[in-house]
Amino acid sequence: MVDGGWSLLGRHRERARPRSLSQRLPCHLLLQGVTSATQSNRLIAGTSMTRVLLATAELDPFVKIGGLGETVAGLAACLSQLGVDVHIAVPDYPISLAANQHWSVQLPAWASSQASVRSGRVPGLGTVHAVGVHNIERPHPYYDPATGESWFDNDRRFFAFGIAVAKVARQLNVDVLHINDWHTATAVADFPNERTIFTIHNLAHQGAADIGWLPAFGDKAPYFEHLGSCNPMAAAIRLSAKVSTVSPRYAIEACSPTFGCGLQDELAARGSDFFGVRNGIDPKRWNPESDVLLPANFSARDLAGKQVCNKELRRATGLGDAPGPIIGMVTRFADQKGIDLVADLVGYLEGIPASLVMHGTGEVELVSRIWHEGRARRSHMSYLPGFDEQYAHLVVAGSDLLLIPSKFEPCGLTQMQAMTCGTIPVVTGVGGLADTVIDTDADPTRGTGFVSGQASVTSVLDSLHRAVRGWRNRWRREAVQRRGMLTDWTWAGPGRRYRELYREVLDDL
Repeated sequence: MVDGGWSLLGRHRERARPRSLSQRLPCHLLLQGVTSATQSNRLIAGTSMTRVLLATAELDPFVKIGGLGETVAGLAACLSQLGVDVHIAVPDYPISLAANQHWSVQLPAWASSQASVRSGRVPGLGTVHAVGVHNIERPHPYYDPATGESWFDNDRRFFAFGIAVAKVARQLNVDVLHINDWHTATAVADFPNERTIFTIHNLAHQGAADIGWLPAFGDKAPYFEHLGSCNPMAAAIRLSAKVSTVSPRYAIEACSPTFGCGLQDELAARGSDFFGVRNGIDPKRWNPESDVLLPANFSARDLAGKQVCNKELRRATGLGDAPGPIIGMVTRFADQKGIDLVADLVGYLEGIPASLVMHGTGEVELVSRIWHEGRARRSHMSYLPGFDEQYAHLVVAGSDLLLIPSKFEPCGLTQMQAMTCGTIPVVTGVGGLADTVIDTDADPTRGTGFVSGQASVTSVLDSLHRAVRGWRNRWRREAVQRRGMLTDWTWAGPGRRYRELYREVLDDL
């Protein structure tokens, strides 16, 4: 899924143990719990399928908000194909899961004592467990759609969910527990940490809560304390056997004060046990040769259908014969995504010339600002409010350029989706954007897009000027398009790395 919108449906390395706390805590507070040597040896010898529980607050197609749900689903599908016994735990908001098993796990009193579990096999993904804890049921996982304000009890809801995840993992007798982002991080309080992997999708969201929560996590409580708060992400970073994030560049950036969001020292302390693995995208959903949501299909060999998509996008947005290329954006409207920069630069587009199509939803103030800009500049700007899957595919495939001016970006999916569809990305050189897009002016033989040196109006506008000049040269444009389309953006490589990572964790026991 592209960023934007919400719907409720569906080796061997030397270990760098947590240093910042382990050096000053008594032994009984250090990492606990190991699997039996017999089980470990059996798994490493390959005589049994490794059983992994992926825990997440979002899962495509059941719960789709940003990139988290699609990322976990893509990894799960790839791991299943690679022979991993995949189980997935997701909050029961509720979700429309065809469950064939119903069971429960006991929780602490503060979590209302019990969690219900509905389990069902989902073709292509694995076994999905919808975990219901007290008050997890909401029309939106994180905030009230009517006000845009976060739910007041998000801490209790997701802290309980994380503990429930640990109980489910024990009940399923999984070999590795792979938790994702702060919503699942409290699982480290009740599962053998030597068999836990934590993936950070966005450091900006840490789930920090009142310091009074610390006693809820027993002997592990000291690991949860960070800068005067109870921080589940900090605990997961300190306690998990391995910590990953979603791109190599972001793993480097995260160890700096600029991008580390206060956790940079904790991440740096993990040494080689903290690293980045780039996300992938779904090769079935994002394939312009077979995408049923597009008005015409096309390939790197024959780009004619892309022009059909471009014409339909122009018709649907009222931009018609507007001169120059169409610049598309499909995104969450959040400060991270540089929406304010876009609002400041749209007045310059007519002079380039180029037109802008934006699709997505998010923060009310940013949505309102873009809506007003769109109404004032109808000749060269169109805003498609809300989120619609078909519109998203049309904008990504029908645009000539795709703009992603993020201020920080752990990975990003839309730039890979765009390149797969022959749409040239214009991005800021941060995180996964820098890992996936090569500036074609800097490297004409390998370039796949245009990279802005910084997230500023001046720099992004300069990159757009360069991109439009490049677009006008048909030979150059098509060379850049085909390079992007012929690159493997799937989960194949990242999936194999995660399977290897699970074996590393078991081999270290």
